Amino acid sequence: MTEAEARTRIEPLRRDIEEHNRRYYEEAAPTISDREYDRLYRELVDLETKFPDLVTSDSPTQHVGGKTLQAFAQIQHRLPMLSLDNTYSKEEVANFYKRITRLLPDEKIPVVIEPKVDGVAVSVMYENGKLKYAATRGDGVVGDDITQNIRTIKSVPHQLRGATPKVFEVRGEAYLDKKGFERLNQEREAAGLPLFANPRNAAAGSLKHLDPKVAAKRPLGVIFYGTGAVEGAKVDLHSRIFTLFKKLGLPTHEDWWSADSVDQILAAIRDLNEIRRDFPYETDGAVIKVDALEQRERLGFTAKSPRWAIAYKYAAERVETKLLDIKVQVGRTGILTPVAVLEPVLVSGSTVSRATLHNEDEIKRKDIRIGDTVVIEKAGDVIPAVIEVVQSKRPRNATPFDFLRHIQGKCPVCGGEVRRDPQFVAWRCENLRCPAQATRRLEFFAARSALDIESVGGIVADKLVERGLVREPLDLFELKVDQLAKLNLGSDESPRVFGEKNATKAIQAIERARMFPLSRWLYALAIPDVGKTTATDLAHFHETMEDVATSKPLREVIAYHETKDKQKAKEIAERLIKSGFAEPSKSKIDKQRGIVTKVGPVVAKSVLDFFESNIGKKILQRMKQLAIESKNEKVSAKKMSELPLAGKTFVLTGTLPSMTRDDASAKIEALGGHVSGSVSKKTDYLLAGSEAGSKLGKAKELGVKIIGEKEFQRMLLSC
Repeated sequence: MTEAEARTRIEPLRRDIEEHNRRYYEEAAPTISDREYDRLYRELVDLETKFPDLVTSDSPTQHVGGKTLQAFAQIQHRLPMLSLDNTYSKEEVANFYKRITRLLPDEKIPVVIEPKVDGVAVSVMYENGKLKYAATRGDGVVGDDITQNIRTIKSVPHQLRGATPKVFEVRGEAYLDKKGFERLNQEREAAGLPLFANPRNAAAGSLKHLDPKVAAKRPLGVIFYGTGAVEGAKVDLHSRIFTLFKKLGLPTHEDWWSADSVDQILAAIRDLNEIRRDFPYETDGAVIKVDALEQRERLGFTAKSPRWAIAYKYAAERVETKLLDIKVQVGRTGILTPVAVLEPVLVSGSTVSRATLHNEDEIKRKDIRIGDTVVIEKAGDVIPAVIEVVQSKRPRNATPFDFLRHIQGKCPVCGGEVRRDPQFVAWRCENLRCPAQATRRLEFFAARSALDIESVGGIVADKLVERGLVREPLDLFELKVDQLAKLNLGSDESPRVFGEKNATKAIQAIERARMFPLSRWLYALAIPDVGKTTATDLAHFHETMEDVATSKPLREVIAYHETKDKQKAKEIAERLIKSGFAEPSKSKIDKQRGIVTKVGPVVAKSVLDFFESNIGKKILQRMKQLAIESKNEKVSAKKMSELPLAGKTFVLTGTLPSMTRDDASAKIEALGGHVSGSVSKKTDYLLAGSEAGSKLGKAKELGVKIIGEKEFQRMLLSC
């Protein structure tokens, strides 16, 4: 794969992963299994590793978990809550241990093996033994304040027992008791309410409910397995916290193992698998952690995971059942996903009647047909996947499945046109007004990295679309305070209005967005293949949205790559270089006409096609009617080269004291600099904050200049 092909693949891959993160962390309603998510995530990691210049600070590989929810107050973790790398391979577990022994040679490295509870990560802060607050993981730095809901959990003490540390932050996993989960779903079924997919989803929904009475009625528990900020207690070995937790009255693991070799680790994983089904809570794996905190410190962290721990996930249960039908669902990004309708079958303690088929190519590859007996796998207790067909049980009249004929060539939700993108092996609804896509597009449009109208994200976006107040993002600019104030975020039976105060703030944010820079608007419109960096590059060479829609540089990029006339290509190249939209290639190949353009032909065509489509034309017309005039960021070629940070590449790592990474990136790009996600010989500066990860070591190794926020601020002032 070339870098251009990788760039084209990475953008939609990131969008899909962010969508799954949102569903998993914010809605507690995942639509794919952990294994499938891990496959997508691994693909992104591999592409970013192969093409480090394509790594961006907003990539899912550079942050943890999901966003905080607007309905809750937020709490900043004193120490980041990081997620763990995970694997399904015992060989990778062995490699993990070999790797840490290489990093700390000639040292004995004991590890602890403990159950991986399938619940919701929480952090609970005690001060002088008294419960002060509780928070979700959130994005790893800031989480939702769920103190009132945590207080309803009977096993979580409000006051620790005995002599207590001054500050004691404990991390754990909130779960819903297995038997309690069954009773809860029986009650919901009797009441005609939708059933929870699994105990984890039910636990997440309970903790994020605005009414603590709901959480109090559900059989929630917490298993604490680690610490965050601690003052007044010496915690030097992880293995000692289990005894300490019990002494203080905190629920923790009863079963755990110590090991100092690969064989002992694998034996512990096997032993845990023998007994874990008897636990009152769901488990999906084993967590292996270095025991000594001092050794952990020296092993350090990657961008989002500690090097001293790994999670091993057990193989999912597989069963046979009959495939009765295939339905096609439309995701919020327009992707059409086939779903198998199954003869109900019991898997991992619950009845399954649907399973994902992923995409058309997967159906063809496995030759899945309606009427087949299939093997399904229930990984992570979410929607199962069809693994294979039992050919010996195939009915004689079963015919190959024709995806396009099955949907009659139209989107099953809106009846709009569909297009198959062969690179992404998926059909996509082309109608940007399709109801199935409306909420997702609205959230993307209003995200902080786009137009920063985050008060209309999450459940607010869902309800705006559901109540018919917004069909497309630009409808936001016609909303009135009283409409938003009356918006019911609950149900008809249990109403919960948005309120005038929240509505006023939202309208103010919407009005501010009218004059946001062109780059933010280009990104917010979710134009295919246009990420933040591309949007910034386009904004530097165009004054208005209309200029982008009819862009001469973009047309010339396409013409340059399509023409076979060397003289014509040379003339185009000269014009593009003169305008600053291209520079001569440093590659030894194709010296005569080789240039590197700000965007490639795939992106250029995608942008022009978007604005030439009916939807694109309507967006331009609507923006004009709404008097939306994005701020001009155009910079002449000469001025571009004269910008103070022109030609300088920055990499950001760690947490900055007074600004976010997005803020720092914006300041760098405004002054002509480039922000990369990985350190290389081409890096000019590493901007390092607290809790800096592996990039810091790489920068030192390569001799890259390392600066802190104060030096960065002085650099900005001097510019």
